[in-house]
Order: sequence, then structure tokens, then C-alpha cells
Amino acid sequence: MKTKIKCDNKYEAQKLASLIFIKEAKETFITSILNVVKNELVISLKDKSAHSILLKDEENVEKFADFIQSVIDKEHKLVSTKILEHEVEIIKEV
Repeated sequence: MKTKIKCDNKYEAQKLASLIFIKEAKETFITSILNVVKNELVISLKDKSAHSILLKDEENVEKFADFIQSVIDKEHKLVSTKILEHEVEIIKEV
């Protein structure tokens, strides 16, 4: 399953891609979504750190939260992330 998440800018897209998935280890770092404020998403990682990511709009925040929830619940695993300017393409196994 694949989705594209639009971020506020290229830097936010790079940050999102690097925080949620490490390609070499095929490991997902995100453990939960701590908070959502309009287009801002606050996520928690395995190391217990929290990070804020600005997405393009509230619709993209909801889209990301829906997509990533099954990964957080360990029902699916992320396969890859790809940065396309200010978008992040995320693929998870079905």
C-alpha cells in the first residue's frame, strides 16, 4: 500500500522521511502520534524523543495518521520512503 504525504516544504519532507523509517535496517522508528495541532504533527520515536513535523494542511495530517496507525500497531511494516520535493511517498507491506 502506498501514499504520498505533502509537507510544508522540502526540509519538513526530509525530516519526516528520516524520522519514520531507516532503510538500511528496514526499521520503523515512530512509536506514536503524540499530538496534532492544525497542520502540525508531533510524533514519538523509539528513543522516547518527540519531534514536530509541519505538513501542508490538516487533510495531510489525517491522511498520514490513518496510514501510519497500522504500522504503529505492528499490523504492517514500512517498506520504503522516498522524498519527492515537498512530498514523501511511503510504502507499507499489505
